[in-house]
Parts: sequence; structure tokens; C-alpha cells
Amino acid sequence: MSAGRLYIVSTPIGNLEDFSRRAEGVLRSVSLIAAEDTRHSRKLLDHFGISTPMQAVHEHNEVQVVPQLIERLQGGEDLALISDAGTPLVSDPGFVLVRAARQAGIEVQAVPGASALLAALAVSGLPTDRFVFEGFLPAKSRARRERLLALKSEARTLVLYESSHRIADCAGDLADLYEPERPVCIARELTKMHEESALMPVSALPGWLAADANRCRGEFVLIVGGQPDHNPARQAAEPLLRALLEELPPAAAARLAAKLTDQPRKALYQLALEIRPEAGRVE
Repeated sequence: MSAGRLYIVSTPIGNLEDFSRRAEGVLRSVSLIAAEDTRHSRKLLDHFGISTPMQAVHEHNEVQVVPQLIERLQGGEDLALISDAGTPLVSDPGFVLVRAARQAGIEVQAVPGASALLAALAVSGLPTDRFVFEGFLPAKSRARRERLLALKSEARTLVLYESSHRIADCAGDLADLYEPERPVCIARELTKMHEESALMPVSALPGWLAADANRCRGEFVLIVGGQPDHNPARQAAEPLLRALLEELPPAAAARLAAKLTDQPRKALYQLALEIRPEAGRVE
């Protein structure tokens, strides 16, 4: 008898019309659905008329129930894993099950769909080519601030999840610890009736939240711009300076680059020495 297959099925993060036909078909066909919260997922299944049995698999029981699920998969049954909303394993349970299935040689297939992480990135207006997903920050103030400080110099876009209970405190920490003009996009209740997103400097975020009590309700994704380049000479003139240094000594290259880019000559000279440190020793 061949082993069954484990499907990792994405479910809507709000709007039920985001539920794919494939996801619906898979949940109808499997023998069992492993759900983060069966009571929550029952509403989704009932809406689509899916009667497949469910079993709770969450952070408090995952280690205990996974052997039973692997046994059923090895016996030839197909199973599906879902979370309360979005793509399983992204700040949700499921890692223990998927790792155990891989170790047992079980085939694991993704049924992709909604993801709050990617939805927020797409609407943020901030760079999406390189980003860091941090999930939920620590709940305690000191630990949260320490983590934000550790991330402050990250050049890639930061993606954070936050709850309604802590969003105001987190916004205050960002405004306190990061550069005032660092951009942040706050997105809440994505795909739901009261969906809202706004892009602003981190210094404005606490005031934006305080201006309307409803803005602190729901589920949040924060998209924070990466560490800005504080060296405008490097940003504006480095490509030109590198080209000039192929033909000129650092002082002359910096002087010409300063005329062409309107950047400070002294800063460009220092940059030229960073690019060609050996030249500075002979000039």
C-alpha cells in the first residue's frame, strides 16, 4: 500500500471569495483535516458545505498528535493541514507535522492561496524585492524594544505582525527608536470589510492610531522601510566616481565628481579612498 499525501492548504484571511476551487476540492477529498482551531474552521467548512472530519493540531498538542497523523498517512490516507487564516506555518502551527512527514518520506504538497504577509507587502508602496519577515515581536516591552533595536540597521524591508492589544505600544517603540522619517505602512483587517492601509513616517504612526479608536482594532501587518543610506555622496555619485577612478587619482576624481553631482568634495574624496585605499597611500 502506498503512503498518503499531506496537503498544506491556504484559507482566506478574511474574504471567503479568496478560497480557491482547488483548496475546496482538496478539503472535500481528504480523510482528515488538521486544523489549528476546529471551531473557527468549522465556519469555513460549513459555508462551503464541506463535511470532512477535523482534528485540532495546535502549539499545545502538536508534538503529541503528530505520530498518529503520520501513522494515518503511512496507512495510505490523504490529510490536509489548515490554520485559522492564510497560509499554514507562517506564524502558525504545522512545522512539527511537516518535518515529521518529510522525515517519514511522505509527499507534501502546497495548495497556495491568501497570505497576509504578501498581501500587505503588495499594497505597501515599499520595496518588495528583498524583505525580512519577523512575525510577531515579543509581547514584553523590554524584549520588543531590544528586538526592534537589533533590526534597526537591517537594509531590507521589515515585515511584522502585531495584535490589537499591542499595536499602539509597538507604534510608540518604532517612533522612539527609529529615524523619524523611516517609512512604515500599516495594514489592518486585510480583505475584510474594514480593511485599511496607510503609508507614513514612523514618527506619525502613534498619532495616526490615536486619531481614531477604530484604527487599533483588528489584525495588523507593519511594513517598515529598511535602514536608509545616510551617505548621499555614495548614493548619488558612487557609480560615477568608480568610473572616474579608472582614469584619475582619487583627489581629481572626487573634484570632478563633485562638480557633476553637486555633492561635497570632501565626502567624495573619502569615498574614493574607500574604493581605492591603495591610492591614498601614494598621493
